[in-house]
Amino acid sequence: MEIIAGVEKVIAFVGALLVGVLALLALKADWKTTGLDNNFTKILLGLMAFGCVLVVLAATSVIGKG
Repeated sequence: MEIIAGVEKVIAFVGALLVGVLALLALKADWKTTGLDNNFTKILLGLMAFGCVLVVLAATSVIGKG
């Protein structure tokens, strides 16, 4: 069962890196836009990137149980 947990951590790590990079690229592209809906999108993209950082830290056992 430890092998399955290790595979899940690797999948989570790779997925978080991919989603995090794409969220940051989209945030960079939308950075200079104005308007309430665009500002809301920027907040959500920032939160998504922050969530990806948390997943990377959890997958590498920096936070949470090993």
